[in-house]
Amino acid sequence: MYKRSLTKPDGRRLHLYGRSELPPDCVADGPRGGQGGSHMRWHPLRGEWVVYATHRQTRTFLPPPEYNPLLPTSDPSQPTEVPGCAWDVAVFDNLYPSLSSTRVEPPACIVDTAPGVGACEVVVFSRDPHGSLGGLPLAQIELILEVWADRTRELGARDDIAHVFPFENRGVEVGVTLHHPHGQIYAYPFVPPLVARELANQRTYHATRGSNLLLDLLRAEIAEGERIVYAGDRAVALVPVCARYAYEVWVAPLVPCPSLLALDEATRRDLARALKTILLKYDGLWNRPFPYVMACHQAPCDGDSHPESQLRIEFYPPYRMPGRLKYLAGTELGAGVFTAETLPEDKAGELRAVEVRLDD
Repeated sequence: MYKRSLTKPDGRRLHLYGRSELPPDCVADGPRGGQGGSHMRWHPLRGEWVVYATHRQTRTFLPPPEYNPLLPTSDPSQPTEVPGCAWDVAVFDNLYPSLSSTRVEPPACIVDTAPGVGACEVVVFSRDPHGSLGGLPLAQIELILEVWADRTRELGARDDIAHVFPFENRGVEVGVTLHHPHGQIYAYPFVPPLVARELANQRTYHATRGSNLLLDLLRAEIAEGERIVYAGDRAVALVPVCARYAYEVWVAPLVPCPSLLALDEATRRDLARALKTILLKYDGLWNRPFPYVMACHQAPCDGDSHPESQLRIEFYPPYRMPGRLKYLAGTELGAGVFTAETLPEDKAGELRAVEVRLDD
């Protein structure tokens, strides 16, 4: 992997990645914008932080193709966020970040407050504004996994960052504001509550049984086989036995990997095959682009080895059956209890039945 880091005129950082050496004429330009200014308030009943970023109300929303800010610049007088030189993946500081390195004193409240310090980056998966993550060559998906690891390493080294969270929102059904294939990375000053809860359960399991909870679960799933969608030598994709969403899928290494930083070349290659397989099956399910939230779960950035943690990538599609969206309502939003109207075994069978070709 090759990398070049540049600074935009407004101070935001741009990182260009390639499978071959990057040209020397890449220029960091683009729209000028704010550098954050958010703050956090403590929710005493839930025991978690809430981020307030009012400046995000003015962010770009579904622009026409000619105003796509993620398209490589073709006219230097009207620069986009990414240069026109040759690159494979581009990462830059979000123009409208929820969290940033800009430290603004929070307002006084009746609950604890803190500056919204952290990082929000945009990851442009491809120069091509069309297509999707699953439509990319395997080598490009492998590179994206390596880019996620590089960003985890760099952001996680900051004293004010506790957890790095790569994700992708795909489709207007889940709130996408730009159609160009891209994802995001949020780097939090705390371990997010859902991640913290999972880690606590994994830590307890490891302390009492001496093994990794997720790896043991994956081995049990493989032995049963009913919910497996992809099985490779070093990675697996499945509809988990405890799926909360119809068509929910987990993609994970089969070797110990607390975070993206632990992926070796062979595991990263198989993980890319598992990812591409699932993404193609999603699109092939109803012969149209399939919306989802993709979330990368990994260990915190606190310098510990975290043997209890295991990297996994989760997909949360909003559909429960063809043409019918799953909306979170009273029991999910108000009580945190999910009610599934489909069985994981049935949905795994549907996904297995979709034939796909990885080509390379």
